[in-house]
Amino acid sequence: LPYVYLNFEDERLIEFNVNHFDLLIESSIELYGGQPLLFFDEIHNITGWEKFARRLADTGYRVFITGSNARMLSREISSTLGGRYLIREVYPLSFSGYLTFKSIETDKNFALSNKRFIVKEEFRQYFRYGGFPELLKFQNPKEYLSSIYMKVFYGDLIARNNIQNEHILRLLIKKLAESVNNETSLNRIKNLIKSTGTKIGNNTITDYLFFLNEAYLIFPVNNYLSGISEKETKKKYYFIDQGILNLFLTDQDSKLLENIVFLHLYKRYRDRLFYLKRKHEVDFYVPGEELLFQVSYSLSDLETRQREVSVLLNAMKEMKKSKAYIITYDEEDTIIKDNSIINIVPVWKFLLEKN
Repeated sequence: LPYVYLNFEDERLIEFNVNHFDLLIESSIELYGGQPLLFFDEIHNITGWEKFARRLADTGYRVFITGSNARMLSREISSTLGGRYLIREVYPLSFSGYLTFKSIETDKNFALSNKRFIVKEEFRQYFRYGGFPELLKFQNPKEYLSSIYMKVFYGDLIARNNIQNEHILRLLIKKLAESVNNETSLNRIKNLIKSTGTKIGNNTITDYLFFLNEAYLIFPVNNYLSGISEKETKKKYYFIDQGILNLFLTDQDSKLLENIVFLHLYKRYRDRLFYLKRKHEVDFYVPGEELLFQVSYSLSDLETRQREVSVLLNAMKEMKKSKAYIITYDEEDTIIKDNSIINIVPVWKFLLEKN
């Protein structure tokens, strides 16, 4: 099938505006004599694109539109397009997708074969550098990841939201990365930034957190047990990709581990994913399902093992669940106590499980 592809971040289209769309369609008809498939990347850079897209849909065109900003999913755009579209959110590769991309197949018995060692070696890379497909072409993955981050920082954050103080935004992102496995309140963020000698208000923090989420850089998770007002001010934040998060960390594998577990669960459960925190904290909880998850890099220390198991057993009793999981880096076991079962699962295996 003939097709037309345009990337609206191409500098040659810098003068392009909504009035040029008709010329684009006329040219495609002249070239192909019909209705080619249309692929438009970052079309949200063109003010008024929504009405053009609707007109195309109304006249029978098949249009594929991609963008890197959540504003493309806004209520106003949805109203303009009037139900004439399907949404697909695309994330960096899952670990399963990463292995497929590298032509490594895993069947249900792979963990019992020599392929286990190949998978674990690949996971070491994936754990630190994430799942952007083009990453595999580069000798220096951090250099490539930095270029992606800078594009998001200056394009999707600074320019799009007219942010004047990029220093504060940089600090905020860094502090969020360093706080990945901790509950974070507006006051805590303010104090963390204040400790560097920089002042920031709660309203600015709230705005910047919204922009970061809108740009798909971070995702918030709420405490299932907290009240409505507390849900607005206390959350945990995770990053879109391991490699992006790792740009801000130094030897903090526990944070990378919790982030990778979050990404796996979020893609499946989305807004149904919470954490539990009252006296103790359970990292992830999916209400309506028998799913409680604790994340611990290693349970080799007896005190750590007892603490994590105790927290889960108490939560299982409170939430009336009979089954829970502790996700580790590379340890596996099963703990049965009374009528409760805790499965200890290595993360590389957890990411490849179908159910």
